[in-house]
Amino acid sequence: VDNEAIYDICKQRLGITSPGFTNLNRLIAQVVSSVTASLRFDGSLNVDLNEFQTNLVPFPRIHFPLATLAPIISAAKAQHEQNSVAEMTFSCFETGNQMVKCEPREGKYMACCLLFRGDVIPKDVNAAISTIKTKRTIQFVDWCPTGFKLGICNEPPAAVPGADLAPVSRSLCMLSNTTAISSAWTRLNKKFDLLYSKRAFVHWYVGEGMEEGEFSEAREDLAALEKDYEEVGIDSADAEEEPEY
Repeated sequence: VDNEAIYDICKQRLGITSPGFTNLNRLIAQVVSSVTASLRFDGSLNVDLNEFQTNLVPFPRIHFPLATLAPIISAAKAQHEQNSVAEMTFSCFETGNQMVKCEPREGKYMACCLLFRGDVIPKDVNAAISTIKTKRTIQFVDWCPTGFKLGICNEPPAAVPGADLAPVSRSLCMLSNTTAISSAWTRLNKKFDLLYSKRAFVHWYVGEGMEEGEFSEAREDLAALEKDYEEVGIDSADAEEEPEY
């Protein structure tokens, strides 16, 4: 979860000029509620938490899913918005619904887990996914099958009375493993480098028992993580080395 992304959602999608922690937390709560809904309610397709790891994580270090929520409708616009299964599915591949700021079109998807709630039937879901697979703007890696894990919970999402988010009859939370999220590590590295070059705040951590070398180790680990994401995004044809003669 990226604070910057959630602030932008509150300002641009919900029309909140100065979002507070309550606004942010209510948005995050909808994501957490959707992810855990199948543990608490019945559904035609239940998803266990262990299945997320099985379906989303191809390699141990590539385990940072991107969370996306749809629909994000303000209470003021609730009467004017459509909320079909297809529209929700397409919205989850747009940057404006993501909980982390990154550009999904610049990366490749490895797997997606679609968690529907409320008035949803499998036929509509399958039709939406078939359309997504034919869209050329959405790229998938070629070294593993295009995986879509589905969860359908019969219980519609709950809304806080008088809150910013409008009550809806159905919703979708998507957890996806995409190489695009590596741009978040790049931004984090740049910010760290700026602070660490001036040793800003380092003395507070050292005073609590950390060693300065731990900062360098953590920075190297994050650089290695960036490299890992870069490598999994390479097509298998590009990765093949030319034979030596």
